[in-house]
Amino acid sequence: MSWAVILLIMLALFALNMRLYLGILAAVLIYFVFFNSMPMEIAVQRFIAPSQNTSLLAIPFFVLLGTLLSYSGVAERIVDVAMLLVGRIRGGLALANILVSMLLGGVSASNLADSAMLTRMMVPEMEKRGYGRAFSAAVTAAGSLVTPIIPPGIALIIYALIADVSVSKMFMAGIIPGLLAAASLMVAAYLVSRKRGYMPAATKRPSLREAAGTILRAWPAVFLVMVIIGGIRFGIFTPTEAGAVAVLLVLITGMLVYRTMRLTDVFTSVYEASKSTASVLLIIMASGALGWIFSVEKAGVAFADLATGMTDSPILFLLLVNVALLLLGMLIEGTALLIILVPLLKPTLMAMGIDPIHFGIIMIFNLSIGTLTPPVGTVMLLVANLARVDIASFTRESLPFFAALLFVLGLIVFIPGLSLFLAG
Repeated sequence: MSWAVILLIMLALFALNMRLYLGILAAVLIYFVFFNSMPMEIAVQRFIAPSQNTSLLAIPFFVLLGTLLSYSGVAERIVDVAMLLVGRIRGGLALANILVSMLLGGVSASNLADSAMLTRMMVPEMEKRGYGRAFSAAVTAAGSLVTPIIPPGIALIIYALIADVSVSKMFMAGIIPGLLAAASLMVAAYLVSRKRGYMPAATKRPSLREAAGTILRAWPAVFLVMVIIGGIRFGIFTPTEAGAVAVLLVLITGMLVYRTMRLTDVFTSVYEASKSTASVLLIIMASGALGWIFSVEKAGVAFADLATGMTDSPILFLLLVNVALLLLGMLIEGTALLIILVPLLKPTLMAMGIDPIHFGIIMIFNLSIGTLTPPVGTVMLLVANLARVDIASFTRESLPFFAALLFVLGLIVFIPGLSLFLAG
């Protein structure tokens, strides 16, 4: 049971606020020093081995894409399209906020990037139009939770690498659940807006000329989504190639079409993306070594025996896992849980006949809800800080969106086809 001791040590290090990759790496080194007689060279090999996976190349491209978007002018055009579509509905600005997150999710790959960008763009405008600041912040944070499961979410790539499943299939599996989540959040925002009397953002119908102009100005953003999703779905290129093509397109759009991006912006984006990519890759490398330890110690088999001893029902098992993830997500950062739990749970999934693609969407969606919950929700803390809203007010305004997200989570759990239809 040395793996259980390692797990407890690692969780203790996380509780002491040690960086994620350092906490995992420290636990790995402790295992090799105190619990195993293998030479330390094996530990180094296990740490380096995950970095040889060519699928990792998708991560720097999509991280760079997300940073470039803030300088390209694409985000502002997407906001214009969202306002065109839902601006005349009661609470239209709140609906547009969520719709923008859904559209940007297909190109930004990061819920933190989305929430930071939209907090600065949308919260002041919503407050100006009479929306409460805490409600505006809650809408922005909740909408950004769609991003991890809308391709090309980085969490989809990390799960695929840890669980040894297809990145392309994970991308396709996230589309329908992501659209359902966005629709459910928009219904919740509409009901709250109607109850509080929030007015439409636009009072008159745009002319055909104005609508056509708005759509034409936003065509590069729409084309980006088509390139990423359509190109992967129809086998035109791999996720890595899709990321490279998308980066090239956003550079052309920002520098030659909209002319809002300067060369210094590109250098700044590359620098920011390099830091973010290095952090993600170190986490993946450390998690590879941890997964190897779990495999050697047969931790997954022991966990599977325990789980199947409690129940042999896949649905009941999934419900128990969901409750555990919701509770753990309030205390532990989502990426850490992904890294720890996937190697432990995979043998159980195989024993119970649960599709790992389906389970991946359940887990990522569940953990994304955790980023909105106190005390350690990363999106909650970021948005509340940027919008200058206290956590109590933010949490109170988030309750309708929690309900909407939990409803969609239930649908994903009980209807596997929502995740597997496009991934088949």
